[in-house]
Amino acid sequence: MSFLGFGRPQPSSEEKIAAVQAEMKLLTEMHNRLTRACAKKCVPNDYREPELNKGESVCLDRCAAKFFDVHLKVSELLQQEMQQKGGGGGGGGGFGFGG
Repeated sequence: MSFLGFGRPQPSSEEKIAAVQAEMKLLTEMHNRLTRACAKKCVPNDYREPELNKGESVCLDRCAAKFFDVHLKVSELLQQEMQQKGGGGGGGGGFGFGG
């Protein structure tokens, strides 16, 4: 039995690189979902102006804020569920967004 992490094998460089690549893939997918969802909701398909107007900008800002708020809450719930099931591993999942 390991005490304070001693005796636990350290991840190899390849495992560390794979973990970073997996996290980058998740972040990219999350960014793409946010972009698609908020653009669909806030920006009309028939562009009338070359720049976003104030209403579109405000909508995009609120949409992104809600997206991250929901993501953070879901991550916290998943972490609590894992801890209750005995998983206990600090899975991350919050991607450093929080306050």
